[in-house]
Amino acid sequence: MSQEELAGTVEARAVEFGVPGMSVGILVDGREIFASHGVTSLVDPTPVDEKTLFHLASVSKTFTATALMRLVAEGKVDLDAPVRHYVPELRLADEGAAERITVLNLLNHTAGLDWNLIDDGRGDRSLAGLVAKLHELPLIAPPGTRASYSQAGYNVLGRIVEKVTGLPFEQAVAALVLEPVGLPDTVYGLAEVMVRKFAVGHNRGEDGALRPARPWGAFREGARGDNPGGGLASSASDLLRWARFQLGDGEGVVPADALHRMRERTVDLRSSSLGDGFGLCWFLHDLDGVRAIGHGGSGNGQFAELLIVPERNVAVVALSNAGPDGYTCNQSVVKWALEHYLGVVEKEPEPLPYDDAPAREVAGRYDIDAMYVDVAADGTRLTLAVEIKPEIRAASDEEMPPGYPPAAIAFLPGGRDEYLVLEGGLKGERGCFSRAADGTVTGIDLGGRLFARVETP
Repeated sequence: MSQEELAGTVEARAVEFGVPGMSVGILVDGREIFASHGVTSLVDPTPVDEKTLFHLASVSKTFTATALMRLVAEGKVDLDAPVRHYVPELRLADEGAAERITVLNLLNHTAGLDWNLIDDGRGDRSLAGLVAKLHELPLIAPPGTRASYSQAGYNVLGRIVEKVTGLPFEQAVAALVLEPVGLPDTVYGLAEVMVRKFAVGHNRGEDGALRPARPWGAFREGARGDNPGGGLASSASDLLRWARFQLGDGEGVVPADALHRMRERTVDLRSSSLGDGFGLCWFLHDLDGVRAIGHGGSGNGQFAELLIVPERNVAVVALSNAGPDGYTCNQSVVKWALEHYLGVVEKEPEPLPYDDAPAREVAGRYDIDAMYVDVAADGTRLTLAVEIKPEIRAASDEEMPPGYPPAAIAFLPGGRDEYLVLEGGLKGERGCFSRAADGTVTGIDLGGRLFARVETP
């Protein structure tokens, strides 16, 4: 497949989804193919290329986890040890949970921690400061009982890295993986980003116009407590180098068995478009019988996608700088690449027609610490909307990304608790509703996170 055909596809998809700038890289047959389209910023346009930095958001977790696995291989961290062995000051809303949570629980999102604490720009914004406030974070399940994606859990992993190495987290990750793997443009913080070519995120307003996103990352500058879960910036070029490393033997940085252990299933995920299970950090995918690992990231007007197919030595990177449609744009390019380079076509699930009784059963408001999910049934269709809580928006002195307006969803065959988003910026997302023992609907899984039901119509 030629570079020209990839370039044509990237341009067409970016135009279709209204994305100002996009950078894509594909590793196939040992060859790297890049294609970029558009500009870094609508205000100060510079052409995007494979060296342009984008905010990786949660793709950062793959670097945190790999650094942690190097410490495991060196005998400095035990995956089965309680987190308090390394962070004795850890306090949670439930003392028993604080005693039982292990390092493995953090790595595969089974610690029972809610998504994250909101950084308000005040107080101690270091990892130590975040850990000191974790008792304020709700627990959504006992440790080890279910997976629910948690930014806070990965930030605690960062504190473990600091404690074990004696270094600030960012310096530790640079020494453990970034420098030895050879990733000169994978960096934390605006001070490093600004001396390289970088993309600016954009968000689409109610009038349909795209405007630069502020702050540049998903969190205010200086929020070091969120760096392990989402603080890195990188380029398509560096991310393909990262994919090569993950496909290899560890290059003397991380032993191959420790590196490849990250791909092994540790817990199942139910009805999630993010994957069908977790390894150690990696989402696991069954792509028409072909196994893959991957991770995505959603920042403030920037989106990142990394998918690796170990058995075929193939990797795809997609980076874009517009919200909310950058996510869907990235997904469409990844699917195109899988079909054209591997012959893998993901089967789209067939939704069920609207049925008012089960629709009204799940209707209501659901929340995590930062966001509401509103599910509504009007007699003709079921919709889902996502919004940052108004009080959080009101308390912020910076712009925050827009929410997702109501979009149609439909149940999928097999019990009617699994659903598919049919339109909008979350089109293609799959999730499920959870129930108590008596059958009462108690929560909704969206984006790998459990939102608890807080209101019924």
